Amino acid sequence: MRPALSEPGEQGIEQTAWSGGKRVVDVGGLDLAYVELAGAEPPLLLIHGFTDTSRSFSLLTPHLSGRRLIMPDLRGHGASNAGEGCSVVDFAEDIAGLIRRLRLDRPVVVGHSLGGMVSIALAAQYPELIGGMVILASTLKPDFGSDHQLIDGVAALRDPISPVDPFYDWWHACRPGVPRAFLAGLAKDASAIPAARWRAILEEIRRTDLTAAARAVQAPTLIIAGGRDPLFGEAHQRAMAGALAGSRLVWAQDCGHNPHWEDPAFVAEAIAGMLSAA
Repeated sequence: MRPALSEPGEQGIEQTAWSGGKRVVDVGGLDLAYVELAGAEPPLLLIHGFTDTSRSFSLLTPHLSGRRLIMPDLRGHGASNAGEGCSVVDFAEDIAGLIRRLRLDRPVVVGHSLGGMVSIALAAQYPELIGGMVILASTLKPDFGSDHQLIDGVAALRDPISPVDPFYDWWHACRPGVPRAFLAGLAKDASAIPAARWRAILEEIRRTDLTAAARAVQAPTLIIAGGRDPLFGEAHQRAMAGALAGSRLVWAQDCGHNPHWEDPAFVAEAIAGMLSAA
């Protein structure tokens, strides 16, 4: 096993070296890959979105310098095994196993998009394992109709998926200034996922409704929403804030679906504020 990376200010933004910094641990018979940056407790456990990997947080890590960070690849993504299921509950069970396996002491879970859904399912099922949540650009219940651009785009993908497929222009769209090497790395990671797995996970996401689970969550929660999010707009954010008792909603007004790529300093400052208030 590789040692934890100790210099997040440099390692966190080096895209070519990112995959080489991964460690692998057995979680319930499944090999789960993760990147760890050493730092102060309590740790932050950062869970990426659909078709991303731990790389999704590589622009954020320099702004969280000094904090212990754990960034797994969800099953079927990156260097993690696929396993048999691919539901939000399956992902949450893996993360619960990772917390136990690494003996993390009530980490604050930061989840983006699908990762936010996984975080809510985790907090509802295993409240004793986490100390708080940060939900980035996520939802309780996706409302992707059969004619949605995401549904059509994923249906059109064919193996081998090209990292320069025009679909990524939409899927990874963000405001100017996000490093091209980072976006190219994300596209390469996503293209390694078979098209059939894209479709299977997306179908599981579409049928998920976390409304009841969210109402059971007791962990302190910060919701960070993109003011220009084309996937999960204001109605999704208000519904989530209403279901998660005592949660706080803040807006990254000029960001779309990926605030931690588009304005990582803002996201890190909001997270730091939550930690200092705890």
